[in-house]
Amino acid sequence: MTRVIDLNADLGEEITDDAALLAVVTSANVACGFHAGTPETMRFVCDRAAELGVAIGAQVSYLDRENFGRLRTDVAADVLAAQVAEQVGLLMSIARSSGVAVTYVKPHGALYNRVVDDVEQASAVLAGSGDLPVLGLPGGVLLEMAALGNRQVWREGFPDRGYTAEGRLVPRDQPGALVHEVADVAANAVRLAQNVDSVCVHGDSASAVSAAVAVRAALEGAGWTLEPFTR
Repeated sequence: MTRVIDLNADLGEEITDDAALLAVVTSANVACGFHAGTPETMRFVCDRAAELGVAIGAQVSYLDRENFGRLRTDVAADVLAAQVAEQVGLLMSIARSSGVAVTYVKPHGALYNRVVDDVEQASAVLAGSGDLPVLGLPGGVLLEMAALGNRQVWREGFPDRGYTAEGRLVPRDQPGALVHEVADVAANAVRLAQNVDSVCVHGDSASAVSAAVAVRAALEGAGWTLEPFTR
């Protein structure tokens, strides 16, 4: 039986080589302007993704460009839902003009970690993103609530991040949070692929492209076929 896995990366963040990453990944989490990104970067990613058959997802965030969306922020649920809807709506409009669709939603940074355990914030993300499939951390309340609401859910793993014993990501300000060696990232990806639907390589690191290339090669070498999970 064919083993299929998705490889996603964060794109449109005005940091890394989007074109090079798009040539490697199968799904693109596109920054929608709240932590990074502009209409121009969104359009570039969508146009190139359309050419390459890469799936497009809305990477929604707290409104926090100064801290790249990584500062825990207390936002009222109704405000957050409206902000998520604004981000998703903008990317959908740009994607349509590029001939592609937004096929999933994924929170970014502090919001990603918050909705693993915070029911109110997770509910706001779901309320603001319509019926889009949801990509997130296995075992978190966001995916649990989405599934209970008959939303499609997809589990992802991070080969370039450290995990706690509880299956959460090690906070970035603590030792072991980041995996720096490309060979280690690739090996972690093969291990994680057994239990997730998608493997994520962060797009804001200096080694993002080389790590993505190594991860793809390692997964294919281990017998995985890479395809967008939303196809």
